[in-house]
Amino acid sequence: MNSYYPIMLRLEGKRVVVVGGGKVAERKVKGMLETDAQITLISPEAGAFIQVLAGEGKIVWHQRAFEPADVEGAVLIFAAANDRKVNQLIKAAAGEHQWVNVADDPEGSDFHVPARIERGRLNIAISTGGASPSLARRIREQLEQQFAPSYGDYLEFLFIKRQWILSHVEDELLKNKLLAAITDPKFLDCPDREAAFQQLYNELI
Repeated sequence: MNSYYPIMLRLEGKRVVVVGGGKVAERKVKGMLETDAQITLISPEAGAFIQVLAGEGKIVWHQRAFEPADVEGAVLIFAAANDRKVNQLIKAAAGEHQWVNVADDPEGSDFHVPARIERGRLNIAISTGGASPSLARRIREQLEQQFAPSYGDYLEFLFIKRQWILSHVEDELLKNKLLAAITDPKFLDCPDREAAFQQLYNELI
């Protein structure tokens, strides 16, 4: 039975701890770079990717072994060391209200990081509940073909127009018509969405 609850987290300014310096830890760090979380990585060694990020000040890297005090104040904790005993030590060090992802213990983790695609404001997450990450990746690849990069600009257009409609259109019927109409697929690949929206607006008022 899948008892997971899907959620999108705002991590800006929140402390996130990643323990490990291998490829798994790198993926966890890479996936959070755009969230503006305060990322701290703990590992005696790390690859070039981590070293560059630390050198640029994008993450904090403590070049040493894990200590239980490292998880203090962390909202999310990723136990991604190449040692199961260390990962279990990390899990044991977490407090009651801290969320831990253990790379080699999916069933013992508080959360999973789903496969996902991003197209600007559009985020699609795919999870198999730990049953098959490979299948999740395959589904992600299929969705990447379905949702082209143009969705990024389209979502930005929808966001801006929705804000304009909500603040400038008082008639509720017209407001609802406009909000529904701008989701028409014709706007997705429209070369001039602004002109198309103005035409639509003039037709409906």
